[in-house]
Amino acid sequence: FSQMFSLIFLMLFLQLYLLVTCQDGHDCYSQMEQSFYKDGDIEIAAFLHIYTYDVPRIERSFSKYRRFRWFQSKNYQYALALVFAIEEINKNPYLLPNMTLGFGFYNVMHSHMTVMENPFIWLAGLEKHVPNYTCRKQSKSVAVISESSIAVQMGTLLELYKIPQLTLGPFEPLLSDSGQFPSLYQMAPKDTSLPHCMASLMFHFGWTWVGLLHKNGICVDFVELIPATVESQISYQNSAKIQIIKSSANVVILFCVTESLIGASFHSWGELMMWKVWVTTSQWDFASSEKPFLFHSFHGTLIFSDHHSEISGFKNFLRTANPSKYQEDSYLSRFWSLAFNCSVTGTSCKTLQNCPLNASLESLPPHHFDTSMSDGSYNIHNAVYAVAHSIHEMLLQEVEMQPVNNGAKVAFSPWQLHPFLKNLQFTNPAGDLVNLNHRINLEAEYDILNFWNFPYGFGRKVKVGWFSPYVSQSEQLSLSENLIEWATGITETPRSVCSVSCSPGFRKTPLEGKPACCFDCTPCPENEISNQTDMDQCVKCPALQYANTERDQCFYKKLTFLSFEEPLGMTLVCTALCFSVLTAVVLGVFVKHRDTPIVKANNRGLSYILLIALIFCFLCSLLFIGHPNTTTCVLQQTTFGVVFTMAVSTVLAKTITVLLAFKVTAPGRRMRQWLISGLPNSIIPICCLIQLALCGFWLGTSPPFIDTDAHSEHGHIILVCNKGSVTAFYCVLGYLGSLALASFTVAFLARNLPDTFNEAKFLTFSMLVFCSVWVTFLPVYHSTKGKVMVAVEVFSILASGAGLLGCIFVPKCYIILFRPEKNALKGFRDRIASKETDVLKCSS
Repeated sequence: FSQMFSLIFLMLFLQLYLLVTCQDGHDCYSQMEQSFYKDGDIEIAAFLHIYTYDVPRIERSFSKYRRFRWFQSKNYQYALALVFAIEEINKNPYLLPNMTLGFGFYNVMHSHMTVMENPFIWLAGLEKHVPNYTCRKQSKSVAVISESSIAVQMGTLLELYKIPQLTLGPFEPLLSDSGQFPSLYQMAPKDTSLPHCMASLMFHFGWTWVGLLHKNGICVDFVELIPATVESQISYQNSAKIQIIKSSANVVILFCVTESLIGASFHSWGELMMWKVWVTTSQWDFASSEKPFLFHSFHGTLIFSDHHSEISGFKNFLRTANPSKYQEDSYLSRFWSLAFNCSVTGTSCKTLQNCPLNASLESLPPHHFDTSMSDGSYNIHNAVYAVAHSIHEMLLQEVEMQPVNNGAKVAFSPWQLHPFLKNLQFTNPAGDLVNLNHRINLEAEYDILNFWNFPYGFGRKVKVGWFSPYVSQSEQLSLSENLIEWATGITETPRSVCSVSCSPGFRKTPLEGKPACCFDCTPCPENEISNQTDMDQCVKCPALQYANTERDQCFYKKLTFLSFEEPLGMTLVCTALCFSVLTAVVLGVFVKHRDTPIVKANNRGLSYILLIALIFCFLCSLLFIGHPNTTTCVLQQTTFGVVFTMAVSTVLAKTITVLLAFKVTAPGRRMRQWLISGLPNSIIPICCLIQLALCGFWLGTSPPFIDTDAHSEHGHIILVCNKGSVTAFYCVLGYLGSLALASFTVAFLARNLPDTFNEAKFLTFSMLVFCSVWVTFLPVYHSTKGKVMVAVEVFSILASGAGLLGCIFVPKCYIILFRPEKNALKGFRDRIASKETDVLKCSS
């Protein structure tokens, strides 16, 4: 019993609380009706969101007590546009003559609890809503006008009765489904070009990193879904606020439909989001703040508004509208009292006192009431005319008109309008074409407005550009940038990018886990370029071109080779000529002193051949220098192989001669016959013939040819002689090495033979130098390319030839030129006698 008593006491207390709280300054508003009417032969019902109130979360029996919250002045212009359009039609003698249009206006709350309350009341035709029941069989209402945000809930209900429903916009793709909403018509043009329009603006200013707030869920830093209901918006506000503040994007796009409830919530913490550029559509009401413009985050907002001509007479209608003129409009009385601080009296709450003289809607600042026709008002104006034109066409064709009962005016069945609405096209009073035929796709054009926020809410929307999908792509977007006022704190066109553009010479490297517009800039690899900004991949230069140092251009490579004019080529040529001249001088010295003991003792015939071979060895290196051609490429390796074979085989012959000379000292030896017959000298032609055979096989199978090397030297194409057959080249070198090794072995065996002019030691050392040069040549030759490789081969030729010349002939020339006493026959015999005496002493 005590618990029941407590519950009853609590209920009585709550009821008393509601009765007290509803007696505040807005108590009169809480008791006023949510609808108003104007009678006519035919009526249009309008369901719009005009004001917001609180519904106590208690028993249904207390639902009549509601607390007024705020008035939507922007949406109230919709109601006035409806009245204006109906008055225009009623005054038009050519449209619906002898017939008047009326309307019924109903406020709709954006809440799941109350959104369908007034539609149910209208359908039931009673003072209260009764689901699945209607007393409207003789109703004069033939069409419904509503907002897109509530059309889904209402459309399903109205479809049961085939009642035409016209939405004021913006265009909603979900509602364009004729299968689900066959009785619904959208007055707003299709916004298929709006994303293209916004993207064009982003690219115009180079904004590639933006935030996106949209209802349905360019490269975006964050995406926030805006709830469509009031109950869900409270939890959304804080998360969206934190996300926007933390974002590095300087541009935020509001791409959705919303009411001023969300707009007001943004205004409440807008100063925390300064220095952001906002891009949105005309449905967002940024002009409703009275904050000083220096602290207003939405100053400089760019707004996309449907392009339409001005409806003449609308501003004059607003200027003359007042509560005394439209006494049936309870909303106008409410708004008048709020806007001009009038006191409300009377039981009907329509009597105003203490209002300013000459008060009019035109005198109100824009944040209280904007007299410029909004997109929604323009669409409502077109919706009323669409219904009127459809009825007019139906009357002209006399299609299934309802009979007149007892002198009453004709009442139409709503479904009779559908055949006319589906194919309707007409020109409105502003001269714009209005099309409801969904089969004709007319894309919308947009005006681009810039919001200037002056102190204390005196904001202004200035047209700074336009977008039209009906012109060439380069001319679709037109902007007057000098008229644009940017957000507070921004003095020049802002930048909003995740990553700075990669300049030419660099490529974009995507960052893991980041959008495509977030990247690092990586230099292009060797011989690759990027000649535009933000290239994804570098482009490799063609084989005959090379990349410059900046890696942004390809230049044709210069044709080059080891020429006589460049320092390296000139040095090698001078060296080869010097050695050739020096060898010729040595040859001359030997010829001049041919009868001296030292020349005779060293087999002067073979010495002459060796010197002549060395001259050709030095001169053949010149074939490797200069512009290559087919002849020089063939002669390079063959001449080198033959002349060096001659030189090495001559050394081998000299070494064998020395060895045989000491073997002959024993009487009766067979080797004496070999020595006398000149057998060692036959080694030279035999060895040269073998080398010639190898070279002939080389030239017959795969001869050397002119080739290009485009990779060894940056920016140059080097002309070189390709060996043709690498195997043949190494066979020539291998044969030459075998001769050198044989000469070195024989000379090494004869190095200790007793003779004054025994040159075996010098021959051994010369072969050691020769072999060392060419053994070193092989790895160096393989590790170099281009001109350096050619220079290495020339250097090896000169070094090996110089080794033979220096080790074999320099000591002899020294004795001939500077120690002639040692080259005399008497001195030669004295040295022999002293050596024999030394031998006898050793033997005793």
